[in-house]
Amino acid sequence: MSEFEPKIVGFFCNWCTFTAADLAGTSRLSYPPNIKIIRVMCSGMVDPKYVIKAFLNGVDGVLIGGCWPGDCHYINGNLKARRRVAMLTEILKQYGIDERRFWLRWIAASEGNMLQEVVNEMTDKLIKLGPSPLNKSHKADLVLDS
Repeated sequence: MSEFEPKIVGFFCNWCTFTAADLAGTSRLSYPPNIKIIRVMCSGMVDPKYVIKAFLNGVDGVLIGGCWPGDCHYINGNLKARRRVAMLTEILKQYGIDERRFWLRWIAASEGNMLQEVVNEMTDKLIKLGPSPLNKSHKADLVLDS
């Protein structure tokens, strides 16, 4: 039996967290390759339907990364993301998704090391939780269209 490797979808703000991921790469900081990064212009622009769809398609965790409060390129987009995450957490519970599978983290463009720590920590916690209850095959295919 092979070791479980969780599938994670990361919705990363273009201005902060995505840039931190780029910095982590150029700094040769390693983190598990099990995260699929989707660049969004702002964490506040992450449509809840894509988070739900990712879980329904069997991913084991979703990470939304945004700018620190007060540093949002769009003034208050990250605060909008915080409100959406609170609402989505309640909805996901109704699908049987443990709230420990859905994270919102503030990661500045200069914090490549923090991104590495967050992805490593999330991966470790998801390994302990095991596969998503919605992932029957343990082979999540990411279908986020439509």
